[in-house]
Amino acid sequence: MFDDTFAGVHHLDFFDWALLAPYFLLLVILSFYGVHRYEMIRRYFRHKKEIPREAAVHFETLPRVTIQLPLYNERYVVERLIEETAKMDYPKHLLQIQVLDDSTDDTHPFTVALVREYQAAGVPIEYRHRTNRHGYKAGALQEGMQTATGELIAIFDADFLPPRDFLMRTVHFFTDPKVGVVQTRWSYLNRHYNLLTEVEAMLLDGHFVIEHGARFGSGLFFNFNGTAGILRASMIEDAGGWQHDTLTEDSDLSYRAQLKGWRFVYVPSVDCPSELPVDTYGFQVQQSRWAKGLTQVAIKLLPTILRSKLPLRVKAEAFFHLTPNISYPLMLIVSALMLPVMIVRFYMGWFQMLTIDMPLIVASFCSIWAFYLLAQHELHPKSWKRAVVLMPTLMAAGVALTVINTKAVIEAMLGIQTSFARTPKYAIGDGSIKIANTQYRRRSGWLPYAELALGTYFVFMIAFAIETWNFAAIPFLLLFVGGYYWAGFTTLYQEYQGRLRWKRERELALEKTAA
Repeated sequence: MFDDTFAGVHHLDFFDWALLAPYFLLLVILSFYGVHRYEMIRRYFRHKKEIPREAAVHFETLPRVTIQLPLYNERYVVERLIEETAKMDYPKHLLQIQVLDDSTDDTHPFTVALVREYQAAGVPIEYRHRTNRHGYKAGALQEGMQTATGELIAIFDADFLPPRDFLMRTVHFFTDPKVGVVQTRWSYLNRHYNLLTEVEAMLLDGHFVIEHGARFGSGLFFNFNGTAGILRASMIEDAGGWQHDTLTEDSDLSYRAQLKGWRFVYVPSVDCPSELPVDTYGFQVQQSRWAKGLTQVAIKLLPTILRSKLPLRVKAEAFFHLTPNISYPLMLIVSALMLPVMIVRFYMGWFQMLTIDMPLIVASFCSIWAFYLLAQHELHPKSWKRAVVLMPTLMAAGVALTVINTKAVIEAMLGIQTSFARTPKYAIGDGSIKIANTQYRRRSGWLPYAELALGTYFVFMIAFAIETWNFAAIPFLLLFVGGYYWAGFTTLYQEYQGRLRWKRERELALEKTAA
C-alpha cells in the first residue's frame, strides 16, 4: 500500500521533474490538435451552407472523360467494379475506361476475359497490364495518362461502386477553368458488418463531413482522397504529375496543385459506396499507410508551403492537416510515462491534478467526442444517437492504432521506404457472409504481442489507481486496456481462424487429387 501521509506536501526533486516536464509538454502538444478539432467544428458550422449540392453552370457540350480503375490482386471485387462502371450514364463517344492492372495472381487473366466481354458489348473499355509495380498506384495512374484521351480523369479504387449518375453530377463543376478537382463523399457497403466497420465508418465520416466541409467552406487547402473523385488532366500535368515518393500520392498531388493556384471543390451530396476492411490487421495496415504517407507529404511539402506567400491561416491549416499523425508516437511516450507520473503525483495532492489535467483532457479527448458525434448528427440526424454508445469503442480503436502508426511515422521521419501495402477486399456487404478465403491476408508478426504487452501495462496502472483511490483515472485507463487488448487478441484470433481455413482447404484439395 502507498502511504498518503505526505500527499499534498511532496517537494519535487530532479527525477520528478524529469518525468513531469516531458509528460506535460507532450500533453500540451496533443491538446493543440484537440483545440484544432474544435476549430474544424466551428468552421464547418460557419460555412456548411456554402457547400454546393450541384454545379451552378452546365456545359453546353460535355467534355471527354477517362475513368481509371487501378487494380492489384483484386479478384473478388473487380467484376462488380467493371460492371458498375460500364453502366455510367455518359455518352459513350466521350468516355474512355482504363483498367490499370498490376496484378500478379489470377486477377490478371480473369480481368482480361472480362474486359473483352465488355468490349464486344460496345463498352469503351481498355486493359493495361504492367509486369512490374514501379511507383505502385501512382506509377499505374501516371502510365495510364500516356494514353488517356479525357480532359477529365475520374478515378475509382477496386472496392468502390461508382453511382450511375456520378459523372453527370460532377463534370459541370469544371465549367470554372480554375477547378482542378471535384471530390465526392465516401459511403460504405458494409458499414454494419461488424463492430469494427461501424467504428471505421464513423472515423471516415468525421473526415468527410467535418474536415472536408470546414476546409472547403473556409477556402483552405484540402486533399483529393485518391478515389471517388474527378481531376482535370491539365492540372495533373501542371502540378508535376503523379509522383510515387510518398505512400499518399493523392495528398501529395493535391498540395502541389493547390500551391499552383488550382481550386478544389467538395460535393458531399454525391456519395460513392465502398468497402471497409473487416479484420483488425487489415484496418491497421490501411491506417498506417495513410499515416506514413501523410507524414511523408508533410516532410516533402511543408517547407515549401511555409515559405510561400499563402495567407497565414492557410499555412496553419496545412500544418495541422499534414502532421496529426505525430500524435501517435507522442501518445506512446505518454503511455510509457503514465505509471511513474501517477506514482509521483500521488504525493502531490488532488488540487493541481484538477487545475492542470482537466483543461488538457477537455482539449485532447472531449474534442474527439464532439467531433465525431457532430459528424454523425449531420449525416444521420435520425439515427445518430447510436454513435454515443459506440464512442468508447471508437476511442479504443484509436488506441489500437498507436503502435503500428508510431512505426509508420518514425519510418517516414527516418526516410525509410516501404512498399505500398494494399488493403484486401472481399466484396462483402452488410449481410452475414463471412470471409471464406485467406489468400490476401497479411501476417501481423510482432505487432499483436506488443499490443498485448501494452494492454497489460495499463492493467497494472488500473491496479495502482484503485490502490491509491484514484478512481477518476480508471475509465480513461480502461480505454487503453480495451484498445490494446482488442487489437492484439482479435488479430491473433483472426489469423488463427485463417490458418484453420487454409488447412481445411488444403486437405480438401489433397482429397480431390487422391480421388
